[in-house]
Amino acid sequence: MLRRLSNACPVWLVRAFPPVRWWHRVDRRTLRADFVAGLTGAIVVLPQGVAFATIAGMPVEYGLYAGMIPAIVAALFGSSWHLVSGPTTAASVVLFSSLSALAEPGTAQYVSLALTLTFMVGLTQIALGLARMGVLVNFISHSVIIGFTAGAAVLIASKQLKHFLGIDIPRGGHVHEILASVWEHLGEIDPAVTAIGIVTLACGILIKRYAPRLPYMIVAMVAGSLVAVGFMTAGSMTTIPVVGALPATLPPLSAPQFDLDTMRALAPATLAVTLFALTEAVSIARALAARSGQHLDGNQEFIGQGLSNVAGSFFSGYVATGSFNRSGLNYEAGAKTPLAAVFAGVLLMGVVLLVAPLAAYLPNAAMAGILFLVAWGLIDFHHITQIVRTSRSETMILATTFLATLFLELEFAIFLGVILSLMVYLARTSRPRILARVPNPSDPRRKFITDGTLPECPQLKIIRIDGSLFFGAVAHVQETLRRFEEQQPEQKHLAIIASGINFIDIQGAEFLAQEAEKRRQRGGGLYLINVKEGVCEPFKRGDYLRIIGDDNIFHSKSEALAAIFDRLDHDICRRCDKRIFRECASVPAAAEPRESGHEPLRPAAATA
Repeated sequence: MLRRLSNACPVWLVRAFPPVRWWHRVDRRTLRADFVAGLTGAIVVLPQGVAFATIAGMPVEYGLYAGMIPAIVAALFGSSWHLVSGPTTAASVVLFSSLSALAEPGTAQYVSLALTLTFMVGLTQIALGLARMGVLVNFISHSVIIGFTAGAAVLIASKQLKHFLGIDIPRGGHVHEILASVWEHLGEIDPAVTAIGIVTLACGILIKRYAPRLPYMIVAMVAGSLVAVGFMTAGSMTTIPVVGALPATLPPLSAPQFDLDTMRALAPATLAVTLFALTEAVSIARALAARSGQHLDGNQEFIGQGLSNVAGSFFSGYVATGSFNRSGLNYEAGAKTPLAAVFAGVLLMGVVLLVAPLAAYLPNAAMAGILFLVAWGLIDFHHITQIVRTSRSETMILATTFLATLFLELEFAIFLGVILSLMVYLARTSRPRILARVPNPSDPRRKFITDGTLPECPQLKIIRIDGSLFFGAVAHVQETLRRFEEQQPEQKHLAIIASGINFIDIQGAEFLAQEAEKRRQRGGGLYLINVKEGVCEPFKRGDYLRIIGDDNIFHSKSEALAAIFDRLDHDICRRCDKRIFRECASVPAAAEPRESGHEPLRPAAATA
């Protein structure tokens, strides 16, 4: 019954309340699986939320709040069955970079700006989803993401050095400035604080490698806290900064600033955070959908992410998006429906009420050790190696984004990577491959090939264009045709095999019309062969088809050659002894008859 209802629901209802799409899948078995997966996710997000809030410059409890209401709303109003939303490293780094110049991290003003930015990001995501602009995330290439996250990892680690070593260095600054400050304060390193960080880091590495089933972050935090307690009993606790007890409360109500000046100042950061957050969420959702066989609605996912951030801004949560770790864990833990993420958000509230006071024993050095582990995990060495081996241009994009992340503002680093990716893409598409084609005399079917050693028809040039013929590519095609004309000016006829052309814009259509008119005035013609359906629409709408000539567009090579051959100068054909096409045999040669044993070709149409 529920299945029939979900299939019969109007589109507006599915958009307004997406659970009607999957509610029929819920039963006692899936509820049990979703509850177990949700409990696992609630436990894992506890140390992550604290760590990510520290990265974002927010009070640590806000990292937990961001994993509650936003996770529930994103699950109910998104499209993915397995995506889990909440605080993430990338969103936290971008938020810190964007706001630290406007306010002191951790202060009330900083928190207020973070809530306002979260609200603006949510509205932007909803607007993009309603406008069906899901394709926007495709403009952030994989190399940009890899380069940015690697740079963010270095930034995270560098900013935690002061907590790991127990030294006082100025906040903010770029990597080289932080390292210079650490070098100047090497003599001030606190051995006790550093020992706590080393124990936490070592414990996390060992647990992750030799006991991967255990929650390595929690175990490492406990180990670091126990070392801190040991120093406390020895009378050294006063020298060991701690996170401090978290408020054992549910997310308090909050409100963003509805101030035009504030929103104007946050606008650039809003766009950067929105693009990166949506890219992160949709890429994770697509990967999991491919594994689970689910159909993903990218635009609905935009809306779900937007609603989660709008709701989070009123429930003390900063920017939330899809999490790589928690979503993958949710899938591996056996989650069947989005209720798993709902359970994770609800159960996290209960967990916080129970363990929040224990944060009073969590040293900052232990948190720094955990963040070192997080930073190391962000560097995707496998894909970096693949990119470097495979593509020089993609390597340039990756390196540029990485260096920009380290030495420039993070939102600018993202935009720079996107712009560079688009430039590389346009450079590739603006130079479509243009191949000269001739019939293969060794093939009984005379299939067309590209071979510079074979003779061409003295009157007809045949080329194939592989790529779209748009405004950026017209100049390259013009230059190539001009070079062909200089090499063989007597080839007044031009046949373009258009099977590799997927798109022709107005400028491309105008170029073809001008080329057709120019060749017609010289006594030749322009012919298009194997044009894909729909590609000729600009011709029809702009009256270019009349100039090119409807009778100059052919569906097959055989049909085209039969028609074009009749338009060639047969006096030239008689003097030609190359016999390029089978049709050439129908014209008697002006030269002496061939020696016996060499029979002339029989008239027949050339084939593709």
